[in-house]
Amino acid sequence: MKQIPLGDLSVSQFLSEYWQKKPVVIRNAIANFEPIIEADELAGLACEEEVESRLIINSADQDPTKVSLKHGPLAESDFNELPASHWTLLVQAVDHYHPQASELLSLFDFIPQWRTDDLMISYSTTGGGVGPHYDNYDVFLLQASGQKEWQYGGLFDENSSRQESAELLLLADWQAEHTVTLNPGDILYIPPKVGHSGIALSDDCTTYSVGFRAPSHAEILTHFSDFVSHDLSSGLRYTDPDLQPQEHSAQITKQSIEHVKTVLQQYIDQPGLIEQWFGCYMSEHKYAEQQQSFHLENSVEEIIEAIQQGDTLYKIPGTRLAFQYDEQTPGNTMMFFINGMCCQIAQEQQSFVLALCQSDEVVISDIASSPERLKLMANLIKISAYEIQ
Repeated sequence: MKQIPLGDLSVSQFLSEYWQKKPVVIRNAIANFEPIIEADELAGLACEEEVESRLIINSADQDPTKVSLKHGPLAESDFNELPASHWTLLVQAVDHYHPQASELLSLFDFIPQWRTDDLMISYSTTGGGVGPHYDNYDVFLLQASGQKEWQYGGLFDENSSRQESAELLLLADWQAEHTVTLNPGDILYIPPKVGHSGIALSDDCTTYSVGFRAPSHAEILTHFSDFVSHDLSSGLRYTDPDLQPQEHSAQITKQSIEHVKTVLQQYIDQPGLIEQWFGCYMSEHKYAEQQQSFHLENSVEEIIEAIQQGDTLYKIPGTRLAFQYDEQTPGNTMMFFINGMCCQIAQEQQSFVLALCQSDEVVISDIASSPERLKLMANLIKISAYEIQ
């Protein structure tokens, strides 16, 4: 059984009392925790072209006008020129490049997997920090090494005043309500829009930030309308066969608005459409275009032959899996989502898909006698969701 990093809190207690409600400090959330990546390796990732990273250098007096921000990819010279203290390296989506980071994320599966975004790791020297800010999503701040002082409190949004002179979008005139020092293994949970700021109290101060997907209403509406409209015929048009004479020709009547509402409502009410869209949307790879560039040209038959020569199949870090049961179809068909794509799974294969969603590896000898499972895994390899080892 996986360790749940909530200390003395139960999952139900955490969800009912804290999740998206108020911050909480969880002492010794992961007992005897050891960092999963060394500072040099983290710096190496920040130098890679495909890795999202930032380097923040603060002034010794914490003057926000003297903050320096540089986006990756970084160069070795960037690290050679760093001061002795007051700087922070942040590397996004470390779970895409480091197997142990991916394993660490799985400890937070008490929140639905499809809500998880990524694991960001920050490395700071004494005095280093991002500054007072808020996020639009939930975050678990796990102290991995060293000590960090966190100040937090207050709710903020896009209308909150900012430090105009800073390169980062930091909160202005912010007064913390709480101050806490985290040691290795401790976690601070921060709900959306709560202001917070962390300052490293020691060198070799590493914090792991587990963030969650929280699409804006604008993103939901835009993505759904794009999904719906992609295959619609241009011949489908606004119609008003019940048009009546009206006093003012320029008037848009309530009846006209009702026609438009009917057009929109028919897609919202179409059985299975929102379910399919949402599953595809929330399972999209964090770096979708980058991931799609790795799709294989090999045929499914060629991949099956290669599978039969191997021992184990591994889920590629960053791959997102999710599923839904379609209760409207005979046999309770399952919809299986992989990196923004969808396929239907017959009832006899559903237990296998559930196992895929719960483990990062498949032993090839376990599926060798099932043509259906071999074909499914070959297709997952083809779209670079799994690999043969």
